[in-house]
Order: sequence, then C-alpha cells, then structure tokens
Amino acid sequence: MAPSFSLIFVFILYMIGVLIVGFVASRLTKTVKDYFLANRALGLWSTAISSVASSESGWVVLGLVGVAYKEGASAVWIAPGCLFGYLINWFIVARRLRRRAAELDSLTIPDYLEDRFRDRSHILRITATVIIFFCMLGYVGAQFNSTGKTFDAIFHMPYIWGVILGAAITIVYTLLGGFRAVSWTDVLQGLLMVTGLVILPLYGIIKLGGFGVLFQQLYQIDPSFLTITGKSTGFAMAGVVIGYLGIGLGYPGQPHVITRYMAARDEKVIKTGKVVAISWGILSYYGAIFLGLLGRVILGDISDPEYTFPFVAVKLFHPILAGAMLAAILSAIMSTADSQLLVAASAVARDVYQKIFKKDASRKNLVLVSRLLVLGLGLLSMVLALTKSRVIFWFVLFAWSGLGASFGPLIILSLFWDRITKWGAFAGMIAGFGTTVIWKLTGLSDHIYELVPAFVVAAIAIVIVSLFTKPPDKEELFFNEQYNLNTEYSEQQ
Repeated sequence: MAPSFSLIFVFILYMIGVLIVGFVASRLTKTVKDYFLANRALGLWSTAISSVASSESGWVVLGLVGVAYKEGASAVWIAPGCLFGYLINWFIVARRLRRRAAELDSLTIPDYLEDRFRDRSHILRITATVIIFFCMLGYVGAQFNSTGKTFDAIFHMPYIWGVILGAAITIVYTLLGGFRAVSWTDVLQGLLMVTGLVILPLYGIIKLGGFGVLFQQLYQIDPSFLTITGKSTGFAMAGVVIGYLGIGLGYPGQPHVITRYMAARDEKVIKTGKVVAISWGILSYYGAIFLGLLGRVILGDISDPEYTFPFVAVKLFHPILAGAMLAAILSAIMSTADSQLLVAASAVARDVYQKIFKKDASRKNLVLVSRLLVLGLGLLSMVLALTKSRVIFWFVLFAWSGLGASFGPLIILSLFWDRITKWGAFAGMIAGFGTTVIWKLTGLSDHIYELVPAFVVAAIAIVIVSLFTKPPDKEELFFNEQYNLNTEYSEQQ
C-alpha cells in the first residue's frame, strides 16, 4: 500500500525542522570550541538527553525491537546491562571527566588523553584517532543502514535511496552547525524517540486486550518467548546473559557520549542530568522490548525482524501519527549518526591536522577542514551502508565493543588512579581493540559478546604495563593529587 499524503507531509515537516535547527546553530558557531564542544555551555536537557540519545540509535528502535521480536523475553537482559552503563557514566565518569577536561582545556577524547599523560610523542593521540575513525566508520554506516530500512518499510522506497536520503539530511545539518546543532537536534530527537517507544507499544497492547492477552498469544506461538533464558540452556544461556549485561561496559568508552559531559555548562547540570537520563533509558529500553513482543503477535512472521517498529506503526496508527513514528525512528538514527560524524571529524581535524601538522591553523580553516571531514566520512559510511552488511544490531555491537574496550577502562582509570602511565594507556587501547577484533574473527563472539573479555584484557594491560614502566613525574603526580582532592571536596558538597 502506497504511503498517504499525510504521512509524507509529517515526515517532510520534521526534516525541515531539523535542517532549520542546523542553520540556526551554524549562525552561533563562532569559534573552534563552539564547533567541537558548544563552548562548554550545554544546559541540563541538552546534556542529559543528547548524551543518551546519541548512544541509543537505530540499534534500539530497529535492532533491539527486532531482537525482542525474534528472541522473546530473553531480550530483557539487554535493558539492565545498558542501564548499568548509564550508572557508570553518570555516577562515576561524568563529573570527574567534565572537571578534568576543563582544567586541561581538552576538546576531544584524544586531546584529553594526550593532555592527561603529557604525551609529547603524540602516540596516544594518533592511536585514539585511528580507533575512533575506524569504529565510527562502521557505526555511522549502521545508522545509514537503518534509514534505508525505515524508508523501505514506510515509503516503499528502494533501500539504496533510503540510505542516500537519510545520509544527506544528517550530513547537511551536522556539517552546518557542529556540536551545538548536534546537541540541540538530539534533544528533539531523543524526546521523539522515547515518546514513540512508549506510546506505540502501550496503545498496541491496550488495543490487543491487555498484557494478559499479549502473553497468552506469545505462549501459543512459542512458549520459549515467555522465558527470560529463551531457548538457551547451560553455558549457552550464561553466555547470552553475560553478553547482554556486558553491553553496559561500553558506555564509558564511547567518545560521542562522554564528550557531552565535557561540554556541560557546570557540575550542577551533571548532578541533575543523571535523573533525566536514567529515566529516559528505562522508558526507551523496556518500551522497545514490549514493542518487539507486540510485533510478534500482530505481525506474524516477517522476513526481517528489524522492520517491526515501522510495520507496527503503519498497521496501528493513522497516517499522521505513523508519520510521527517514522520521525521517531529517524530521530534515533540521526541522534547517533550526527554525534559520531562530528566526533570522528574532530578526531582528525583537531587531533591530527591542528595538533600535529598545522598548529597555527586559523579558526576558519579548522572549521572548514572539520566540515570537509564530516562530508567525507559521511559519504564513506553511506557507501558502507549500501553493501549487504545489513544486520544493524550486531554491526553496532561490534563497533560499540571496539570503542568501549579501547577507551572505557582507560577513561575510568585515568580519573581515579594516579599511577597510570602513558605506556599503560597505550597498551590498554591496543589490547582492548585487538581483543575485540580477534574475538570476533575467531567466532568466540558466538558464545559471549566480545566487549566483556576485551574490557577485562584492556584493564589488566593498563595496570600491568603501568606498574612496569616509569611512573609519572612529581609535577604530574602533584597535579593529579590536587585534582582528586578538589573533586572529592566538590562531590561532598
């Protein structure tokens, strides 16, 4: 059935709104710090909603919903795993990273690592930049993959043109407004996303006859859909549960997420923002799981489970509301893709071009280079999305693991342990990323998600190498001790 005029109109209206935000933000972008970090002036909602919206993308609205459709109640383990990651970020990382980055005047994660360890050789900056760029290429490709599926499901647009259109819109407003445009649009997109993931499953379940009817019909389809272990038993079951719970370990290592804390206006924003962010996460994750279960009942068998959200929206809602649901799906996708484009571009423009090759680069020149990199990475990711690698959930989890294992243990230890050294930091990044790749290529990820062993290996590598290499000099130790004392005093207030 062809999409209605109302559905198309609502979608176009949303797209115009996003582009207007990008244009307005571009008029306020005056400095390099503006473009990369919104001049460290993000307020409560921009910090809280944009940080969580940028981490939950097409993998939630399409991927997680699809997993729940396919696996049933066993998908519930993903939610506490991700919420555990929220707790790590907001209660352990956010305030300390915001303060340390401000004191060092660091604008990016590679910036922070080089400044924190006083690395004049640039080895940490270069290593971090390569890992970020490589992972973000695949990550953004997965987001554009999601746009292709969404346009195909609702507008019956060929997958290729859906990828191209979604990529073009995301690239344009990110290119124009930088970090401020990304953060502002993320607030709008995050609110639309959580609204869609709450309203659609609730309405569908009520229309079906309630939760009792839902569970009864799921049991009739397959009794395993109602067990939290699914069809897995023994070691296989343990591997599934550990892997899903382990997803949360990746949060402190996602540059596109933790840079939001670096951009927060002050520490009061962090203190209040945790309540908003965690509430948003609870609604989004459990909404996605119930939507997948609902889709299994009302859609029957579909060829691709990741089409569940758009199919249910079109089936249950009037075209105007279905158009709003489409906007919610694209909001989730774009809120991650834009952040990742900007982080990857800044990693090259700021951390390689300016800091290593062109230290006297003007603001105008640096912003131009950043915009060209956003365009280049966006086009490369679009090409990747046009390939046959279209399983969003698992594609994203691989990139998530690469970033989470490379930077997660390092960020946490760098904020709490003074004895960590430059070579310990380098070893941790290499060990985390290398373990992710090896675990995946050898097929061990079929038994347990690669992030769990990669995170542990990286943490061990950091500690061992730091203990066997020259400790930080007295000046650096004094700086770190003063920072820790100031932070502890602040957290007690």
